[in-house]
Amino acid sequence: MNLPSYLDWPFFDEQHRALKASLDQWCARAFKPPGPMGTFDSAHPEDRASVDAHCQALVKRLGDGGWLSHAVAGLQHGGKSDALDSRSLCLLRETLGFHEGLADFAFAMQGLGAGAISLFGSEEQKKAYLPGVAQGTKIAAFALSEPDAGSDVAGMQCQATPMGDHVLLNGEKTWISNGGIADFYLVFARDREPGATKERGTKGISAYIVDAHTPGLEIAERIDVVAPHPLALLRFKNCRVNLDRRIGEAGQGFKVAMATLDVFRTSVAAASLGYARRALHEALTYSKHRTMFNGHLSDFQLTQAKLAQMATQVDAAALLTYRAAWMRDTGKNTTKEAAMA
Repeated sequence: MNLPSYLDWPFFDEQHRALKASLDQWCARAFKPPGPMGTFDSAHPEDRASVDAHCQALVKRLGDGGWLSHAVAGLQHGGKSDALDSRSLCLLRETLGFHEGLADFAFAMQGLGAGAISLFGSEEQKKAYLPGVAQGTKIAAFALSEPDAGSDVAGMQCQATPMGDHVLLNGEKTWISNGGIADFYLVFARDREPGATKERGTKGISAYIVDAHTPGLEIAERIDVVAPHPLALLRFKNCRVNLDRRIGEAGQGFKVAMATLDVFRTSVAAASLGYARRALHEALTYSKHRTMFNGHLSDFQLTQAKLAQMATQVDAAALLTYRAAWMRDTGKNTTKEAAMA
């Protein structure tokens, strides 16, 4: 496959171009290529058990291929480098999104679920979790949203009650990707002393690593969506978590969550860019094969104008996306640019 022209832009180093070419070749072998008539054949199984097994297999395949090493930080912990590289994350998500949407999902959740450990985890936490994430033997999940607190993190109700050397988690988390198949969850909860009632906005929230088998953690409901993937509501009932599983200091949870999301926010645009490139590819291929009036659909000026508009929008999206990724990698603030992308 020919590399997109925007890889020649000065946002990229040679290592990024090599990464893109290598992943494209791997994906062409790993996933069914686009059909000759531009038909998109999604081989996703529909029943929940098959979807779970498919996602688990994708995580392992991505780990075996070495791609998940880009989703964690620290050479000594299985990472590709000591820091998370936004341009690499974006190129990976764009390419996986083009070839196989569920593979992009699997990659993204490994990075997001382990991101807080990469950024703020103790050495012991990194040793315990990051190598497994990079190898695809541990599946990660990020549990922030609640039934009444999605984007409004300050409205969080899940509580962590200190009890000496541990806390007791009580509450719910919903729309949790990888819910039901994850080996561990990065859970955000509001620290509350016994008997306390005062809310403190975004203050007083902490982040905890909760293993899937921890007593008191229940997969209360599996959520079905149009594009099948593991999604669940988690319920905590006096779920005991030792303090050595807390990420960072007490009350730093909001900082941990926002810093983690900041790393991966631009990669959401990159995944969308991959889907858009696939849509353009399908449209071009179809228009060249669809016969009409002794010619092809692609011969008509109206079709050509629409395809040209699509190509322009794809390049514009790439410019916004990789500008934001480059800015973050060079130490600049990207709040506005990532949101625009």
